[in-house]
Amino acid sequence: MNKTKSIVIATLAIGLGLTACNSGGVRRNPGKIYAPDMTYSQAYDAYTHNPNFADGETSRLPVSGTVARGHELPDHLTEGDTSAYKVFTTNLRFTAAEVEEGGRLFNIYCGICHGTKMDGQGPLFASGKFAAMPANLKDAKYLNMPMGTMYAAIKFGKNVMGSYASQLDIKQRWMVIAYIKKVQSENGGAPFTLGAAEEEHVAMAEQATEE
Repeated sequence: MNKTKSIVIATLAIGLGLTACNSGGVRRNPGKIYAPDMTYSQAYDAYTHNPNFADGETSRLPVSGTVARGHELPDHLTEGDTSAYKVFTTNLRFTAAEVEEGGRLFNIYCGICHGTKMDGQGPLFASGKFAAMPANLKDAKYLNMPMGTMYAAIKFGKNVMGSYASQLDIKQRWMVIAYIKKVQSENGGAPFTLGAAEEEHVAMAEQATEE
């Protein structure tokens, strides 16, 4: 009897053990968590109090001296320094897709006045709301205007034209200028120099083939 009882108990123990080991892929006890504060981290909404920082602010400023990913270094251009405007330039070079994006931005922010054809016949002028025609960017006066002067006009505004610094970041401003200079180069202006190196090489090769 005792032997039979022992066998039954052993069988039950083994059965329970096997059942405990095989839960069908469902683990009801996840075990120990090494860093619970990371697994169950406290979330804070923007502009709410945050006890983790000395100033109690959740929204943080960028680290001093750093540049956000995807952004450019500050241009340090000063409003009113027209001499600096004339020599101000960029090392950025743009692909065909980026120049096309510059055209899209031009049509959004500039075309309303300068016209999508850059002829100064934008909808606002054509409607009779402005007495003076906006700059015709294909006119000889503007065909070879320094890029820095154009950049300053976008950043600070010029005459009745307001600033677009809040609408266009540094790279976007140069993309718009690249588009303008590309169109100007096709209408009697200086050769286009803001294209990506590979595209410039292809253009030079095509020109050499034609010659």
